[in-house]
Amino acid sequence: MRDAETISMAMTAAETGHLVLGTLHTTSAVKTVDRIVDALPVEQREQTKSFLAQSLLAVISQVLLKTPDARARRAVCEILIMTKAIAKLIQTEQTFQIPSLLQTGRDFGMQLLDQALLAAINAREVDPDEAYAYASDKRPFQKLVSDPGLLPKADLAGA
Repeated sequence: MRDAETISMAMTAAETGHLVLGTLHTTSAVKTVDRIVDALPVEQREQTKSFLAQSLLAVISQVLLKTPDARARRAVCEILIMTKAIAKLIQTEQTFQIPSLLQTGRDFGMQLLDQALLAAINAREVDPDEAYAYASDKRPFQKLVSDPGLLPKADLAGA
């Protein structure tokens, strides 16, 4: 969904009871929500936030990373499941707080991309150098890996 017209059509279909699956080129679940709201004219944004809070069920953001042997790729996903708390953050324009709910929302099936990256590294399912490059918060990411030898040597002074 690249433009306001397509997003509006998808929202209309969802309002009439259709299951709508869409793709957006974003790097996180929060950026996906923000992109949908920001793509529409200012006069439609309040309605869009209410619509998302009531109708959106989930956002899955994925990256495809090389396996350690570089023969294949594995999807690593950030998962947002709509809850009352997330709906309220969307309606009140506080989407910047959603990552903390993703981080603690495992019981709802949610996870941050960084959590999924760490799990994939520790399971030796992805190339650690590439996974590290996708981490949004490098310092805690490096500290949480169970085998620090997996991580590339990096200059964290600028991180």
